[in-house]
Amino acid sequence: MTAAVEFAAARVVVDGRPLLDDVSLRIDAGQRVALIGPSGAGKTTLLRLIAGLSRPTAGDVRVLGHRAQDLRGRALRHLRRRVGFLHQSDNLVPQLRVAHNVLMGRLGHWSAWRSLWSLLRARELDRAHSALQSLELGERLWAMPDELSGGEQQRVAIARMIVQQPDLVLADEPVSALDVRLGRDVLRALFELAAPPRAAVVSLHAIDLLDAGFDRVVALRDGRIVHDDAPSAFDRERLLRLYGGEPPTAARVGP
Repeated sequence: MTAAVEFAAARVVVDGRPLLDDVSLRIDAGQRVALIGPSGAGKTTLLRLIAGLSRPTAGDVRVLGHRAQDLRGRALRHLRRRVGFLHQSDNLVPQLRVAHNVLMGRLGHWSAWRSLWSLLRARELDRAHSALQSLELGERLWAMPDELSGGEQQRVAIARMIVQQPDLVLADEPVSALDVRLGRDVLRALFELAAPPRAAVVSLHAIDLLDAGFDRVVALRDGRIVHDDAPSAFDRERLLRLYGGEPPTAARVGP
């Protein structure tokens, strides 16, 4: 089985504080992995290493066959084009309509001229509309971001990644603003995007979505991996120990 991600004794230290400490991890192509753990456990730091947005202080990080910390310039941009990263902040451009925000996912596939022309006259609108429809936002194609709710803005950012068509899908708490039903729908859309041989690594705030289709759950605490198991292995007792109390769950009402 080909590895999509490999960590070997990876460590990240900022201002003398370890954010990740001696993390070794392999994620194979086609796997759907959930990252869980309390706030500050290191989930976002781990995702940023995979995306090539941060570099390890020590150890190795390999992504899609490349030693990520060695890449610079064009090689690093090429890797980032192959890795879709949905951040906690949706990062929509407020001055652009939803259609243009979604089509920004195609910028890595277009020439500079075509990218500029698309700002005047949107290209590949069928791609944008199809992605939005899969997230129940088909009618919002020409809306402005400030006309959308927080949950709708988050789903627009997911649509942008759908049109990017990355080889590896990363998401940092993509359903934190959504209720359980929409949360499952969004995860289903991410998993469809990350169909084998692609892999998906998703940081989750709500542990009641662990049964939404993940193959594996990696639990972090204080920058270390403390559990790596199937979703069914995470019973209430284990989760209580991991979080030091009641674990967080998804909202029960829509945004």
